[in-house]
Amino acid sequence: MSTLQNVRRFVVKIGTSTLTHEEGHLNLRRIEALVKILSDFKNAGKEIVLVSSGAVSAGVARLGTHRPTCTKEKQAMAAVGQSELMKIYSRFFSDYGHTVAQMLLTKDVIDNPVRRAAAEDTFETLLEMGCVPIVNENDCISTTELNFGGNDTLSAYVALVCHADLLINLSDVGGLYDSDPRKNPAARRIARVEKIDEDVLAMAGGAGTARGTGGMATKLEAARTVTEAGIPMFILNGEDPHVLYDLFDGKEIGTYFAAQKQ
Repeated sequence: MSTLQNVRRFVVKIGTSTLTHEEGHLNLRRIEALVKILSDFKNAGKEIVLVSSGAVSAGVARLGTHRPTCTKEKQAMAAVGQSELMKIYSRFFSDYGHTVAQMLLTKDVIDNPVRRAAAEDTFETLLEMGCVPIVNENDCISTTELNFGGNDTLSAYVALVCHADLLINLSDVGGLYDSDPRKNPAARRIARVEKIDEDVLAMAGGAGTARGTGGMATKLEAARTVTEAGIPMFILNGEDPHVLYDLFDGKEIGTYFAAQKQ
């Protein structure tokens, strides 16, 4: 697709259900594959920001306990798991010659002009230094008033703050379908969406897996946020991170949400 030829800076979002095995432990093989591919794009001159879920799952696995059943347990698991997650990303990216930086955000950072400007400056400086910012919601302190409601939404705001050329949402489905492909084998993939209207929103369902917090509805809202700001977005199946190569090689995959003209 010609729109990708001019992409220099892009945001990749990967969710918990794509990062983990069925039992909830981190899928290290998939994470390493993703890191290798993103490092290759870095070597080719791209600037990349990674929005990564998985802190709570990493905390659960590290402590060997149950999934959190209340807010304080979720916050505690996130506090343990975020360091575990960053340790893994740091080791893998270091193996391929790149340095990571952690950015934890809450919605008040976006809503406050002074804090938002500070975040913009930090992202810009990190990218100028050649780092890979890895972003997550600050779940260990986040409350209803402060949270984004999931990393689909967070990734959209990160794309805006970073002034990205593109947002790529790696999901557990291969794009937007006219019905749930898990329930309907004849579901038709929508290759391109020019505008997110009520008909498009009606195609969304709930969260895809028990491990994920989002669903197609939150992805569509994220797409609406970025496309209205002039940034296109793709939804791709992240089961095999090599799909990123396919995308930039011009193969028609996933669902493309066209940026609205500014």
